[in-house]
Amino acid sequence: MVASVCVIIAAKNAADTIGLAVNSALREKEVAEVVVIDDGSSDGTADAARAADDASGRLNVVSFEKNRGPSAARNHAIEISTAPLIAILDADDFFFEGRFGRMLAEDDWDFVADNIAFVDSETVTRAPEQLDRFPDRPLFLDLVAFVDGNISKRGVRRGEIGFLKPVMRRSFLDAHKLRYREEMRLGEDYELYVRALANGARYKVIHSCGYGAVVRGNSLSGSHRTDDIRKLYEADRAILASCKLTAEDAAAVRRHESHVRGKYELRHFLDVKKQSGPAAALSYALANPGAVPAIAGGIFMDKTERFRSPGGVEIATRGAGGLRYLLPSPAD
Repeated sequence: MVASVCVIIAAKNAADTIGLAVNSALREKEVAEVVVIDDGSSDGTADAARAADDASGRLNVVSFEKNRGPSAARNHAIEISTAPLIAILDADDFFFEGRFGRMLAEDDWDFVADNIAFVDSETVTRAPEQLDRFPDRPLFLDLVAFVDGNISKRGVRRGEIGFLKPVMRRSFLDAHKLRYREEMRLGEDYELYVRALANGARYKVIHSCGYGAVVRGNSLSGSHRTDDIRKLYEADRAILASCKLTAEDAAAVRRHESHVRGKYELRHFLDVKKQSGPAAALSYALANPGAVPAIAGGIFMDKTERFRSPGGVEIATRGAGGLRYLLPSPAD
């Protein structure tokens, strides 16, 4: 198979993990380029990435002097690379061997994603032996299915299908002038994929697993700023204003916008309480009555969480080998 994939890795202070990510990308014969963007690191991330080079000439490491965020890093990597297919790899994750052979076996897509295995950081080396071999069982996501699949359920960690890491056709991105919104540091993938689907992208998903997402206790994924949440629901509003959507598509985006806006209202209320005291938080709620249901509901769920069944905190689906997967197995 001709090497046709550019793997983009945006990295900040990832010296301890970037080697595994780079090695797993260079191992794949379909990979023509690996572009690492060191996004203002202070820990030797760029040197660690170069140390993982296999001397094939495929690795390009670029350093930003100041942190610009994952969207800007990925956009820059897209602009300086040329391979016709683009794959995103987080700096603390890895590909299972043979990933792209399965994903690229058919040519009936603009975006194609596979399953994700969640791997505890202490067991990364054992993960390939634990990996379940699910049949592909391909399906195509439309905009409604994708958006509704990103409305998280309380008590379920990392269950949204926005975590999927599709391979994207550069020609489709270029034809529709699609790039990541650089002001976003949360949900930038979701936003790009929704705009792609609004422009008619064929988004294919296979159930076989080729992406390993490493779960660490110090992950930053659960500590987003309140302003990042605001920008996510504002992105939904921008999609509603700028994209030609069917009534069903627009209704789905509004559901997501309402869901994220509720998270923002609760977080903002708690920020006001922490910074200015309970009286100021109460004044904010009274001045914004539309936010009260989200605030009250969020506080109630947080206060009563310990009384609910612990079975709701499972990450996705557990396979026979002990790994946990984003997508259910075909037998489920």
